[in-house]
Amino acid sequence: MGKRRKSRILALQWLYQMDITDGEPQESMDIEADWAPDDPEIRAFARKLVEGVHCHRAELDAIITQYASGWSLDRLALVDRNLLRMALLEINHMPDVPHRVAINEAVELAKTFSTAESGRFVNGILGNYARSSIIDDPQT
Repeated sequence: MGKRRKSRILALQWLYQMDITDGEPQESMDIEADWAPDDPEIRAFARKLVEGVHCHRAELDAIITQYASGWSLDRLALVDRNLLRMALLEINHMPDVPHRVAINEAVELAKTFSTAESGRFVNGILGNYARSSIIDDPQT
């Protein structure tokens, strides 16, 4: 498993903790420091994801609401919602991450950490967003 995937898993756990406790990013990242990987590269990318999701949450949630037709944010599984937030953050604010990679990683993590249908659900939302919103991505 690559470092970026490990970072995404760590970020997902931190974001899940934030949702459960209604906490701030630093609180969640500090609380979970015991089990988190010691690799500074993994932790740095995970922190970038968590802080980015926290900073751009309103924008990301608006996109999710628009593309998850028939689903309100509070009806989405916490894992799915946070995977969508992370992938949309990577697509919109991390030019070093190819869009296809962000989508594929979110789908794979949904299959691993959420329900049997989550992979298809996450792929559908992100795929629709990518097709309608991303005009030119030389990295796809």
